[in-house]
Amino acid sequence: MSLNNFQSWIFSKDFFTSNLFTDYVHFPWHFLITPFFYTFLIYYLDIKEKSKNILQIALPVFILMILIRISFVYSFDNNTDVTHLFTKYNSIEEIFSLVISILIFSYSFHILSKKEKLFRKILSFDNLKWIYTFFKFGFFTYAFWITALAITIALDFKEIIYSYFPLRILTTIIIYWLGYQAILQLRLLKERKSLREQLNFVEIAEVKEYTEEEKDADKKILFKNIKSIIQEKKLFIKPKLNAELLANEVDISTNKLSNLIKLFSGKNFNDFINEFRIELSKELLIHKEYKNYTITSIGLESGFNSKSSFYATFKKHTGLTPTQYQNTSLKQHRTYYNI
Repeated sequence: MSLNNFQSWIFSKDFFTSNLFTDYVHFPWHFLITPFFYTFLIYYLDIKEKSKNILQIALPVFILMILIRISFVYSFDNNTDVTHLFTKYNSIEEIFSLVISILIFSYSFHILSKKEKLFRKILSFDNLKWIYTFFKFGFFTYAFWITALAITIALDFKEIIYSYFPLRILTTIIIYWLGYQAILQLRLLKERKSLREQLNFVEIAEVKEYTEEEKDADKKILFKNIKSIIQEKKLFIKPKLNAELLANEVDISTNKLSNLIKLFSGKNFNDFINEFRIELSKELLIHKEYKNYTITSIGLESGFNSKSSFYATFKKHTGLTPTQYQNTSLKQHRTYYNI
C-alpha cells in the first residue's frame, strides 16, 4: 500500500527524466495488497497449514503483469497516441487487479467470520476486533477505488488523477492506523501471554469430587461444584463464555444452570461470571510483577472482550475505575509497610 502511494507521488512530481520507460513502466503494487494481507491473516491466526497459499500464485502473476506492461510499452510506434493508449491499458490492468483483490479480500473475510473453529487459540488472546475494523476500512477503500476507476472509464480513459486523491488519502490513513495497531496489539499480545503463563499464582479453591448421586440430591453442592470447575479451568477468562458453553462443560441443561446461578448467587449469568473476572483483575492490578503492564492487557486477560466493557463492569462492581483501584490499593500497601 505504501509502495503504491509512494510510486504515484514520485511520478506525479516528475522526479525522473521523461522517457518512455520511466513514464509508462509502473509497478502494479496494488495487485499485491490483498495477497499480502491474506498471508498475514493466515499466519497471525496460525492456520497457514490449513489454508491456501495465495501468495505463491500472486507473485508470479505480479511479475507477469510487469513483463506484459514492458512489452506493451515497447510495442508503441511513433504515430501512436501513447498517453491515451497507455491509460486505457492501465485501466484494464487495474480492473483485473480490482476483481482479484475483491475476491481475495472476500475470501479472507469469510475465513475470519465463518472459520473460528480453526483459530480458537488466537481468540483466547485477541478478540480480533481490530482486524474487523481493518475490513471496514477495506470496504470503503474498494468503494473509492471503484469510483475513481469508473470516472476514468466514463471519461474515455483520459488520465484523471484527481479522482484518485480520496483513495490516496484513505490508504494513507489506513497505513498510519495499521502502524498504531501493530505497536498496540503486539504489546497486548505479549503481556497477555505472559499473564496466561503465570496465572497459577492466583489461589484456587480446592476442588472436591462429587458423585452424580450427590449432585442430584443437593442443588447447593452442585452449585459449589460448578463454581469450582469455573475456577479450576479458568473458564471465565474466555470472552465468549456463555450459559450454553458452561452448561455443556458441567453436563447440565442451560435452564438448570441459569436457575442454580440465580437461586444461590442472586445474579444473572453475565454478572455471576463477571465476578470471577473482577476478582482476577483486582489481584493482577495490585500484583507487583505486573505493575508495568497496561490495564487493558489485564482486563482482556481477565476475560473481558474490550477495554470499555472492563472499565464499566469494574466500576459497577467496585465503585472505582481500574486505575483508581490500582492507585488506591498500591498507596495503602505502601502506607502499611511504612508504618
